[in-house]
Amino acid sequence: MLKTYENKNILITGGLGFIGSNLALKLTEIGANVTLVDSMIPEYGGNLFNIEPIKDYVKINFSDVRDPHSMEYLVKDHDYLFNLAGQVSHIDSMTDPLTDLDINTRAQVSILEACRKHNPKMPIVFAGTRQVYGKPKYLPVDEKHPIYPTDVNGINNLAGEWYHILYHNVYDMNTVSLRLTNTYGPRQLIKHNRQGFIGVFIRQIIQGETIRIFGDGLQIRDMNYVDDVIDALLIAGASHQCYGQIFNLGSNESINLLNLVKLLIEINGSGEFEIIPFPEDKKRIDIGDYYANHSKFTDFSGWHPQTSLREGFSKMMAYYKQNLDKYIDN
Repeated sequence: MLKTYENKNILITGGLGFIGSNLALKLTEIGANVTLVDSMIPEYGGNLFNIEPIKDYVKINFSDVRDPHSMEYLVKDHDYLFNLAGQVSHIDSMTDPLTDLDINTRAQVSILEACRKHNPKMPIVFAGTRQVYGKPKYLPVDEKHPIYPTDVNGINNLAGEWYHILYHNVYDMNTVSLRLTNTYGPRQLIKHNRQGFIGVFIRQIIQGETIRIFGDGLQIRDMNYVDDVIDALLIAGASHQCYGQIFNLGSNESINLLNLVKLLIEINGSGEFEIIPFPEDKKRIDIGDYYANHSKFTDFSGWHPQTSLREGFSKMMAYYKQNLDKYIDN
């Protein structure tokens, strides 16, 4: 399957961010010709250090996916598009819903229109989110679960996702969406809490701060190590039977936040935590327990997550202990 990408021209939106940069590393290793598109908006996680090992082997275009003229030019002459650009902060989506709408919905239509006009057969893999489900009615959550987003980000991402499926259904474009759960690993944004709790926990424990857990700590989550997510993205892009489909990703392990923090402290060899009340703005959009059923994608593609929580978080923590100064504000 990986041979599919050898010597191919690959475009990655959000390419200097967490998942995009890890994908670029893997594709470069395979022998693909990679172009990264990133607006480098400070809050969104783009970081040139993320591609330090491959900086001489990739092309970088500092563009915003909201610029239709740039995207019309960029999508030409590429064999695959991994569409990872987006505003992923749930809190920011509530305080600035119009920007979230602009990036996660309008810009997605603009990208699809550019592809329809200039490269209609190029496979497009869209990074969706489990946030579209809202508070689960049952567990594990499969793709037939009711859609009931709890925040602006979930609604706009859902619209962006369905535009991708619509363009497959109406224009025969080769689109597929993977609904990601909590992805973690090296190159993740950790300097603030806009992109979830994992990066914050890692930063706090490495810097010797007390980890703060909201609520009672019993909220259950599933998590995918970034390498497993990269494998899923590559499989989805290369598998014709996946086009036009929406798939959950997920893990074979689930864990509550209290036990996750205890695991991180064990891996680190030290650390402290405290349980504090939920901030009201976060409490109102929290989804409670969540873990996914990923059997549909496994049945279509053969994908299975390979990395245990202990192994994945050990790798993540080692990376930031070595490179912390590149990811926090001094």
